[in-house]
Amino acid sequence: MCLVTVCFSTFAAFASDIQLKGEMTQGSLIRGQVPVGNQVWLNDKPIKVSPDGYFAFGFGRDEKLSHELKWSDNQGTEHLQLLQLQARTYAIQKIEGIPSKYVSPPKKVSERIKLDNRQVGKARTLNDERTDFFQDFIWPAAGPISGVYGSQRVFNGTPKRPHFGVDVAAPTGTSVYAPANGIVTLFVPDMYYSGGTMIIDHGHGVSSTFLHLSKGHVEAGTIVKQGDLVAEIGATGRATGPHLDWRINWFKERLDPALLVPKR
Repeated sequence: MCLVTVCFSTFAAFASDIQLKGEMTQGSLIRGQVPVGNQVWLNDKPIKVSPDGYFAFGFGRDEKLSHELKWSDNQGTEHLQLLQLQARTYAIQKIEGIPSKYVSPPKKVSERIKLDNRQVGKARTLNDERTDFFQDFIWPAAGPISGVYGSQRVFNGTPKRPHFGVDVAAPTGTSVYAPANGIVTLFVPDMYYSGGTMIIDHGHGVSSTFLHLSKGHVEAGTIVKQGDLVAEIGATGRATGPHLDWRINWFKERLDPALLVPKR
């Protein structure tokens, strides 16, 4: 059995030709490849491996720092890798001017909110065979960064859930492009909190979500290529101004999109 410890890293290759890319930190998507026929487990839970050896997993905002990655090669030999994550600290972002109905929504919209959540949840359960997640992602929109992943949100003085995306500020109508290849699994123009909402699945549970859109150019079921025009920025839902809220998920784990693209 092999035992290796890895800390903060963007690319690493280990025994038996396993390769990992991604930052070993909270909020990170880790992508990997093993030889054909190998199996992979994270903390003893099996990870989906494609026929050509690609796989992915992610660590949430407040994930514990120590994890075990195990893989079995074609001879049946098991290898164990200790993954040591870097802890992150998160900013507090105070936002004023939010309409009260978005801070404390009236009971009459509760069913609408539940429906929104069910639709988003269903789209994020897809475990597609695609391996588009292994691409180098690009920024889906141009503009200054106005909100970052993990920050504690305080709306009108009331603490709310952390922010799980990266915000790109730009005028309404600014183009939104697919950050990687994928298939559109959801577009709803008027969700209560997130307004115009689109989800693109990149395979193996990895998906991009775009919030507050003013317009969608593709519908569910559309296969898109990296750089395709998919939507336009808006200020729909709970927003104080036009911007794109871009999110990355690995199933239910909310990850930091900024770790997948060139720093700005």
